[in-house]
Amino acid sequence: MQGQKEIEMETGIEIENENDIDIDDDDKNMVIIGQRLGNLNYYTASKGTYIRDSYIYASVIGQQRIIQVLNGKPLIEVQKEGDYIAVPQINDVVIVQIIRINPRVATAKILSVQDKALKESANAVIRLQDVRPPGTQVEMSKSFRPGDIVRAEILSLGDARSYYLTTSKNELGVICAKSVVGATMIPISWCEMQCPKTKAIEQRKVAKLN
Repeated sequence: MQGQKEIEMETGIEIENENDIDIDDDDKNMVIIGQRLGNLNYYTASKGTYIRDSYIYASVIGQQRIIQVLNGKPLIEVQKEGDYIAVPQINDVVIVQIIRINPRVATAKILSVQDKALKESANAVIRLQDVRPPGTQVEMSKSFRPGDIVRAEILSLGDARSYYLTTSKNELGVICAKSVVGATMIPISWCEMQCPKTKAIEQRKVAKLN
C-alpha cells in the first residue's frame, strides 16, 4: 500500500486518506510511452500519465496500476520499469526521445521497441529527408524539439553508433511534447501543438493517433 505523498496525482488531486484506496494487482500490465490507458469518464489520471482528448496516456514506460478509490473514480498510474529487453529490427515501431537537433538531423534515444521496454537506451537519428514523405518541405526545428517523445519506425540499422529512423507515415511523429512553460501540449493539427496554459502554438511533426 502506498503512502499519501506517493500517490499524489499529476492532475492536482490528492488522496487524503491512504485507507481509502485499494490497488488491484490483477490490473498490472506493461505499458509504453504514448499508450492509451483509459477514458476520463471512467478513470482519473495519476502519476506517469498525461491527458489528451479525454483519454489518459502513459508518459513513462512501466507497469500500469489501477487504484480503486472509495467514493470516486479509479486512478490509473504507471510505475517506471526497466527490466525488459528488445533488440530493434528494420520496420519495428519504436518510441524515442529527442536529445538534440540541427538543421539536417535529430538525434534521439530509443526507449521501447514494438511495445517492449529497453533495459538500456539505444541511439538513433532522424534525417531531414526522413521526417515527412518525399517532396514535402521540412524544417527540423519545426518538426522536433529536444525532450519530445516520438513514435518512429526503424528505417535501417545505420552505422555502429545509431539506428536510422523515419516518421514519414501519418501515424508517426511527436506523441508527447512540453511547452516552454513545462505544460504537456495538445495537438491541434498535423503540424501544430498548443500549450494549454499560455495558448501559445508550436510547430511539430505530429503523430496521428487512433
